[in-house]
Amino acid sequence: MISIYKPDELSMDLLYSILKLRADVFIAEQRSCYPDIDGRDLDAGTVHLIVAEDGKVLSTVRIMDIDSCAPRIGRVATAAEARGRGLAGELMQRAVDLCAPDAQIQLSAQTQLEGWYGKFGFQRSGEDYDDDGIMHLPMIRAGQGIPA
Repeated sequence: MISIYKPDELSMDLLYSILKLRADVFIAEQRSCYPDIDGRDLDAGTVHLIVAEDGKVLSTVRIMDIDSCAPRIGRVATAAEARGRGLAGELMQRAVDLCAPDAQIQLSAQTQLEGWYGKFGFQRSGEDYDDDGIMHLPMIRAGQGIPA
């Protein structure tokens, strides 16, 4: 089951669990040393989507500037033991659905995931770039009625 939280709805324990999962995946597992805690998790326009089981956060997605015409989806992470269950896909679809139909949703994808994000309507919008040792590319999902 997907749970959705605005910053003021996050308990300290839940925020800690989200940040720990992201650190486990992005920093420890992927060996990328970057400032994941970027000051945006508690912004007014930020929304966190999670799937938890037995009190443990298994998968998470963050949407920033959700009410704008150009929201940004990011920090898509799933615990190693929960992969292969489709949790990230469920969260991504729900994140896209939460954005306004005419929004141009942006994200930064690891290059090997370009096809996966393509399943949700995202298209490459620029050249590959190195982000702390991991190749990424910018992607955008044009809103309904807006040409890509």
